[in-house]
Amino acid sequence: MIGGTRFIGAHLVRRLHDAGAEVTLFHRGLTANPILPDVAHVLDEGAEYPIVRFPDALRRDWDLVVHMVAMGAADAEAAVGAFRGRAGRLLLVSSCDVYRAYGRLTRAEPGEAEPVPLGEEAPLRSVLFPYRGMEPLLEAYARHYEKILAEAAVRAADGLDWTILRLPKVYGPEDNGDLASVRGYRAAPGWRWTHGHVTNVAAAIALAATHPAARCGLFNVGEAETPTMGERLAGFPPEAGDPPPLPDFDFRQPLVLDSGRIRRELGYADVVDEAAAMRELAAGLGVAGVSRVEKLDPGSSPG
Repeated sequence: MIGGTRFIGAHLVRRLHDAGAEVTLFHRGLTANPILPDVAHVLDEGAEYPIVRFPDALRRDWDLVVHMVAMGAADAEAAVGAFRGRAGRLLLVSSCDVYRAYGRLTRAEPGEAEPVPLGEEAPLRSVLFPYRGMEPLLEAYARHYEKILAEAAVRAADGLDWTILRLPKVYGPEDNGDLASVRGYRAAPGWRWTHGHVTNVAAAIALAATHPAARCGLFNVGEAETPTMGERLAGFPPEAGDPPPLPDFDFRQPLVLDSGRIRRELGYADVVDEAAAMRELAAGLGVAGVSRVEKLDPGSSPG
């Protein structure tokens, strides 16, 4: 697994390990996560975004390579080059921000709202590099981030089977635990944005990683039904004060994924009830408000 020491990746490692897989993590060694089981680690300073080189210790045969942190073309192409002929399959973790609907939402691609829910064949953005200019708020990877190009590099690979998973906005106690991606949109109660609890997202990735029908397959991941922000907030403790200001989005465009394919073709089923998990997490926050809006990356968090 390339990356995988934090949040989604750490939950995925735990799930694969507990299912009997022998897991090796490739990373810089900067993150010590208490939920990680006792697995092998290959540490290298080169495991920094974008990861474009791999040490000799990894250049051997693998049943599966899971790339948690491929940000764009360069690192996806590097992984293809390193593991073509060595891996049974390369699984790429992507994001729902590849869809043209995201460009409509952020006003990067003006036009009529895209119909939702978004299936895997929905149109992709034509305006690339959605986070350029946000490097001071994110990290340097924001300049090169483009999951559309990462997906294309993997799908074009000769001699290497692949699986691509497009993630929703992920939440859990370790990340987005304040539910800013919901609380920050109190002023847009009719807007919808597909979420996924980290336990469910990790379970979906683990299933796709081990299911033969996922070979050369593309799958959305996320809750089966996406409520409006107002419907979600109705189950939260009340918050005092005015809602935080909204980003300059076109809220006529929902960001709702159709996750039916992974459920039908791979037999995926949620591990935890999404609505209940979100309400329980919100209840643990008390009535404290939020001062920010989760607006930078509607898709997967790196890690």
